[in-house]
Amino acid sequence: MTIEEDLPELRTIGVLGAGQMGGGIAQVAAQAGFDVRLADASLELATKGRDKIGAQLGRLVDRAKMSEDMRDGILSRIQPIASSADFAGCDLVIEAATENFDLKVKLFKAIDDALAPEAFLASNTSSISVTKLAAATSRPSQVIGMHFMNPPPLMKLVEIVRAVQTSPRTYEVIKAAALKMGKVVVTSKDVPGFMVNRMLIPMLCEACFALQEGLGTPEDIDTGAKLGLNHPMGPFELADLIGLDTMLYIAEVLQREFGDDKYRPPTMLRNLVAAGWYGKKTGRGFYTYDDKGNKTGRAVQT
Repeated sequence: MTIEEDLPELRTIGVLGAGQMGGGIAQVAAQAGFDVRLADASLELATKGRDKIGAQLGRLVDRAKMSEDMRDGILSRIQPIASSADFAGCDLVIEAATENFDLKVKLFKAIDDALAPEAFLASNTSSISVTKLAAATSRPSQVIGMHFMNPPPLMKLVEIVRAVQTSPRTYEVIKAAALKMGKVVVTSKDVPGFMVNRMLIPMLCEACFALQEGLGTPEDIDTGAKLGLNHPMGPFELADLIGLDTMLYIAEVLQREFGDDKYRPPTMLRNLVAAGWYGKKTGRGFYTYDDKGNKTGRAVQT
């Protein structure tokens, strides 16, 4: 029997984290026909996450890009739950919590305890060692990285990260699940930043250094990237979308793990994070934003 012939059919997917990434992953999974259990720090937050998905789908209905029946069907497949214990019965759980190693290990252990022995566990981490996360569980061969791009409903890519322990069967199961969600899959070894952020974070940091040095305004640098490099978003627009706290964390991981100062975070980035200016999610980063996430002006003065 080949690996492909031995693959289980995943029916129920758990998502831990109902924020921007977790909610997006839950939406994508439900749109693909999976039953989804969505958890956060509380049932209230998980329910708010589902409601936000409903509002986003509602805007698609308003623009005639989705029928009401389709929206209702997607939402009916997303069940908010109160805790990790309610992941019992899930075939796969995707963790999409804050990018903090100690927190992720704690959550992984709780999910591991709840799942049946044959179930799979994935992390949406963008920089943390999947090998270290796998080692904290009783099922290291069934642990893998499943890095969705932000925002998951719009971005086509999923970066699958193979831990040292990840079995070929686990890789094929998760790849099949990502393809069912309509994603394009690339595969990375478990190294700091993996593939995408290994390229992206130094570019975003270099834009910050250029701004620090007065090379141009945020608008000029963003426009240069969009029209000169054909990027769909400028580096500061993208950094605000990702979250400056997340960007700083990844840059610190890259510098620490590789021991190379080319990955060092700019002082400007550190200062914005210290001020609590994380980007769109706080309404202020390099730019300012209204309650709907629309850019309203420049926050950083140069």
